[in-house]
Amino acid sequence: MINNRQSKGRILATFALAFGLIANAYAGVKVEQDAPTFSLPNTKGEQVSLADYKGKYVVLEWTNHLCPYVKKHYESDNIPAMQRNYTKQDVVWLSIISSAEGKQGYVSSQEADELTKSRNAAPTHVLFDTDGKVGKLYGAKTTPHMYIIDPSGTLKYAGGIDSIKSAKQSDIKKAVPYVEDGLTALLSGKEVKDKLTPPYGCSVKYKS
Repeated sequence: MINNRQSKGRILATFALAFGLIANAYAGVKVEQDAPTFSLPNTKGEQVSLADYKGKYVVLEWTNHLCPYVKKHYESDNIPAMQRNYTKQDVVWLSIISSAEGKQGYVSSQEADELTKSRNAAPTHVLFDTDGKVGKLYGAKTTPHMYIIDPSGTLKYAGGIDSIKSAKQSDIKKAVPYVEDGLTALLSGKEVKDKLTPPYGCSVKYKS
């Protein structure tokens, strides 16, 4: 016969497995494995390759300036402050726009630069993925959708920017700041506690 403790253990294990499967469904790549390499144009038309930053921590941020969830984190200065803070610590921050031409969030190079300036943002580069190949390669589902890559090129985190699925700025301070916690741990020589979490936000406006 299965006692109550065994029964509870099996239930918890089932929930853990289910959560893991759900979380993995959100990630096109797997944590603790090599992050796929890519090359995309920045606002100056220069090709920026992930391989250029081997030896550095890299944050990938999928973004769409018209998405209410993205607005929450930019208008509150949450993401810009993170960009300013971590790029000063030699972390590379790549903001990626996978919105196809004619769809919400698509911008020209000039518009992207104007947005960076007006929002006091400080990404290392804003990159254009208009055909959506890199976004799909990484399994980017939402804006924002966040990834952290370590100096060896290993993906250490994939998921939401924090734990509260909301477009309210007031919820930022209440949430578990997954990306900040992950970067703080890695820069201190520690492991990321929550390595894979469900992202939230607007759907990425892919071409198809």
